Amino acid sequence: MNRYLKLVNFEMGRFIKIYLILIAITAVVQIIGVIVKAKTYMAKADQKIYEEMMSKSDFLDEFGTMSMMDVAQSLWLMAPIALCVVTLIIYIFLIWYRDWFGKNTFIYRLLMLPTNRLNVYLAKATAIFLMVLGLVSIQMLFLPLENLLLMRLVPDDFQTNVGVFEIVHNHRELAILYPQSFIEFVLHYGAGFMAVFILFTAIMFERSFRWKGILLAVLYGGLSIIVFVLPFIFMMVTEHPLLYPLELLGLEVLFGIMITAAAIWVGHYLLMKKIRV
Repeated sequence: MNRYLKLVNFEMGRFIKIYLILIAITAVVQIIGVIVKAKTYMAKADQKIYEEMMSKSDFLDEFGTMSMMDVAQSLWLMAPIALCVVTLIIYIFLIWYRDWFGKNTFIYRLLMLPTNRLNVYLAKATAIFLMVLGLVSIQMLFLPLENLLLMRLVPDDFQTNVGVFEIVHNHRELAILYPQSFIEFVLHYGAGFMAVFILFTAIMFERSFRWKGILLAVLYGGLSIIVFVLPFIFMMVTEHPLLYPLELLGLEVLFGIMITAAAIWVGHYLLMKKIRV
């Protein structure tokens, strides 16, 4: 366990500079977005009220008040989040391939450590998961701070103060990142963790068999997806809801656990028996 934790800490340390840059970009872009949206709204209010002589009540009836929802539904908030998501997806591959193609072919030393190679596999997956949770948590801290900034920039008569829960609840993408119940959290992030293990094992196929491994990786990934959605496919073919929603949910959870366990087992086998460094 101690060696596993050291490997996790090591993998986190290797990504920390990019991680901090992602956090900084997210903070800067979203703060700029709040300022721009607030200034744009107030400029429109000044134009309508003071230049076109529209009454305040008429302006509010036509354009509504300003709230954090206006920022949340814009690219100012979602673009940095998308950047973080894309970066982490790329890093799922980079966390392995840089060890092979880096300057000193670090994979030689990594796989020769006096520890089970499964610890290397699990440590990389854990590092990815912790990075995801870290960025999600930091974004949750940013939302109320950005909301506070918006309230400072917009006069009380022109603003509607909304809480973080309301922002998340009424935003489709944010609702995925921030599930409203523990069960949804397990489902969303469990599916994401399963996808990470599938990709890790697909990489092990490619590293073990090279060009043939690419085909095996694609077949393995496709088979994993088919197995996971098999209950839905069966219900679509039969055109009859043979399972109640809770039964379908339980079956999907069971399949997800089986697929994840299989991915770890196959990945460990390839790493121990087939991998070439």
